[in-house]
Amino acid sequence: MFSKIIKNTFLNSHVPSSVMSAAFLITIAGLMSRILGLFRDRLLASTFGAGDTLDIYYAAFRIPDLIYNMLILGALSAAFIPIFTGLISNEKEKEAWKLVNGVMNLAVGLIIICGIIFCIFSPYLMKIITPGFSPEKMEKVVLFTRIMFLSPLFLGISGIFGGILTSYKRFFIYSLAPIFYNLGIIFGIIFFVRFWGPIGLAWGVVLGAFLHLLTQYPSSRQLGFRYSWSIRNHFSNIEVRKVFRLMIPRTLGIAVNQINLFVITIFASFLASGSLAIFSFAQNLQSVPLGIIGVSFAIAVFPTLSALHSKKDKDGFITNFSETFRQILFFIIPLSAFILLLRAQIVRVILGSGQFDWEDTVLTFQCLGIFSLSLFAQCLVPLLARAFYAMHNTKTPFYVALVTETVNILAVILLIGKYKILSLAMAFSLSSLVQMLLLLFLLRLKYENLDDKKIISSVGKIVLATLFSGAVIQASKYLVVKFIDLDTFLGVFSQLSVSAILGALVFLAVSHLTGLEEYFTFKKSITRRIFKKEKIILAEDIGEVSGM
Repeated sequence: MFSKIIKNTFLNSHVPSSVMSAAFLITIAGLMSRILGLFRDRLLASTFGAGDTLDIYYAAFRIPDLIYNMLILGALSAAFIPIFTGLISNEKEKEAWKLVNGVMNLAVGLIIICGIIFCIFSPYLMKIITPGFSPEKMEKVVLFTRIMFLSPLFLGISGIFGGILTSYKRFFIYSLAPIFYNLGIIFGIIFFVRFWGPIGLAWGVVLGAFLHLLTQYPSSRQLGFRYSWSIRNHFSNIEVRKVFRLMIPRTLGIAVNQINLFVITIFASFLASGSLAIFSFAQNLQSVPLGIIGVSFAIAVFPTLSALHSKKDKDGFITNFSETFRQILFFIIPLSAFILLLRAQIVRVILGSGQFDWEDTVLTFQCLGIFSLSLFAQCLVPLLARAFYAMHNTKTPFYVALVTETVNILAVILLIGKYKILSLAMAFSLSSLVQMLLLLFLLRLKYENLDDKKIISSVGKIVLATLFSGAVIQASKYLVVKFIDLDTFLGVFSQLSVSAILGALVFLAVSHLTGLEEYFTFKKSITRRIFKKEKIILAEDIGEVSGM
């Protein structure tokens, strides 16, 4: 009976019937995760401030993240999900589960081998990545890194489970995993650090990675996953070989991006203490809307685009791409304006406490303001890249990444002498714009028309509504000051809340008056969820789950 309740609650009731429904589920769970992430950053900032400890903490992520991103993220986003989705769409589930085991066993084996090698040579590698660190900081960052090598193993297995869940459109459970990842890190900050000192941060990351895995395993098993070990069969499996062949360009693209992160870390290590922490805090803040909007919609539409390409439905592909493209811009353009105009208030409310002083606050909100200028481009890149991946084209995004990361590195070199830590944000934003424009241009060459008229019309209306809402935000900031004390948390929070709410209301009002299609789609989606119980699953979906 209990098992049946679990199935009905966490599997059958969360199979969305549209991209908007899927994105809604991912967005809600993503919002919860991002709120926890902000709470995590507030704890880090108030406990340690922007100093040596957090520089060490963020630098220690570089090599473990490299292993996970290259071996798992590349395979999932570019190859595993499209092929796995194609197999289950064509009712070849036996072959699909063989693919899962093949990819999992080979990927985990590679992670373990790479982890051991990098763990042994981490003192030498960290001298390359953080050459500006003092010997004491270097010793600590090596220890942090070695402990955190456990996280790619857990996240790697969990990532494959996540690929299964997204292919079956079980987005709810998939979206819960990052929440538990953040809870693990928060537990480390509150409890592990108290007993073990700063090294407790590294163990918190490991705990979070394990919880990430634990969250997704039961649902993957319910869907049909059964572990099997057969290396010989894996190497001879055509689909497994296809995944690893397709992931090579994507992996190289990720490698280029990781090199860029290494370059940022290298330059930041020579700047003032806390520079890497400040850059990371600002990037984490701007990644909230990026994750909630850009990544959520891209993840939600990816299986649909893959299936449409598999069926050679060109019109359906363009329609779904255009709708998702416009919906992302509907949310992210006004949010970018809100962040730009309220950047100081955002940083003060979220990070401005404890050891995080005023100088840290100013540098962080300056970086955040620069990031906000390219936020729309950053949010479109995941969608544009996945459009190519859905077509089994992993080379184009790689070549684009190669060009844009070169732009990023050159920009840092040219700007860092004058702008210090701000140069890192400037270069990042510039490269994001270049990446988005190149991907869009190349995708349009492929399809000639991406529903251009609708996109241009929607963008014009969104920008108009954003201009009106921005004016209201700016005016309300100064009006609210007359009634509150900005030297208190409550005062700054009130200024932020009132300005943001008024700005949002004006944006929605202008969107309504201009007849913006994305506004009415959003309104309809919200209204349906509040006033109408929508059946969002099909009979065959129930059969797939309960028939295992």
